[in-house]
Amino acid sequence: MEAFTTLTAVAAPIDRDNIDTDQLLPPRFLLKRRSDPAYPTFLFHDQRFGEQGQPRPDFVLNRAPYREARIIVASQNFGGGSSREAAAIALQAYGIRCVVAVSFGDIFYNNCIKNGILPVRLPAPVAAGLRAQLQAAPGATLTVDLREQCVIDTRGAREPFEIDGFSRQCLLEGLSAIDLTLQHRATIDAFEQKYRTSFPWT
Repeated sequence: MEAFTTLTAVAAPIDRDNIDTDQLLPPRFLLKRRSDPAYPTFLFHDQRFGEQGQPRPDFVLNRAPYREARIIVASQNFGGGSSREAAAIALQAYGIRCVVAVSFGDIFYNNCIKNGILPVRLPAPVAAGLRAQLQAAPGATLTVDLREQCVIDTRGAREPFEIDGFSRQCLLEGLSAIDLTLQHRATIDAFEQKYRTSFPWT
């Protein structure tokens, strides 16, 4: 998993509340493998593309200033609904490394961290202010500093955020659940060797 320390990138504002995982990744794409080269197109698919596959010009990520966005600034209840991890995978495949929102679906929040995406909770007035800045200056960048736990807006103001220590460390070190398990590989190997010696018939 790619480590997250500090990110300065174009940020895309999305003003709507309740962007659930069905919108992030429509259910018909759930059986697709994350290695599928088309996976980035699955993110927000039904909002980004029309019935014939043509890009919808009114969707924020289809607008030239925001096409290279690596940060999304949203509103209330981002990632609610179904617990599918694939919604976070779709964000990661597109290149999104950070989502700023007022609140998140709990399972989605954890799935983001497991896939190297930093979910940042900010108060509603602060998040609304960030979106207003980004709408006033399309293509503007934000800086997200995980070590200092702050978002630096387009004017240089620093907005602090909270994150639990375990999630912060996993992101800083780029540790997935598998990576965490493999840190104990010597202990696991020793247990398995002892088990095979003690119970050779199993």
